[in-house]
Amino acid sequence: MVGQRRRVVTMLLLGVGSLCVVGYGKRREPSEAASVRRGRYLVTICGCNDCHTPLKMGRHGPEPDQSRLLSGHPETMPMPLPPESQTAWQWHGASTNMAFAGPWGISYAANLTPEKETGIGNWTVKEFMQAMRTGHSVRFGRPLLPPMPWQNYAKMTDADLRAIFAYLKSLKPIRNHVPPSVPMKQTSPPTTKVPANR
Repeated sequence: MVGQRRRVVTMLLLGVGSLCVVGYGKRREPSEAASVRRGRYLVTICGCNDCHTPLKMGRHGPEPDQSRLLSGHPETMPMPLPPESQTAWQWHGASTNMAFAGPWGISYAANLTPEKETGIGNWTVKEFMQAMRTGHSVRFGRPLLPPMPWQNYAKMTDADLRAIFAYLKSLKPIRNHVPPSVPMKQTSPPTTKVPANR
């Protein structure tokens, strides 16, 4: 009788343990829709739209243009060279909040939509995570430039970075050639259109 009870208890414990393991495994692997939702949340609270979504005038002043969500500095808005600084003010930002100049040169907010030629449509999740972790993009062939705060994003978990990538890949592809960066000592702005870079 005692032996039979032990067998029953053991079987029950094994069954409950198996259910817990199966349930845990399902929770550890979120669905694609859940990843996209998590990515949208992270992109929103991390301020990605602040630099990567063009502004338009709204009822209360400049606001993000949702029709061009995360498409980067508009190719239709060429920027002149920034003014030279002779004071402690050492960097400049365009009124669009999408082009920046400082000791590093000139940088433009990249097109983060999944458009294949001008955005991140051909990027892999591995390339995206490597850029966020190291501050260097193999696609751009150079470091990510200020004011991109990759040092902060590098501290995200792998799951969070994957979720951000899943969300970016879910966006409407927008064809928008962002100007290339301008090296610190270059004397004239770029004239050719190449894929986004920041």
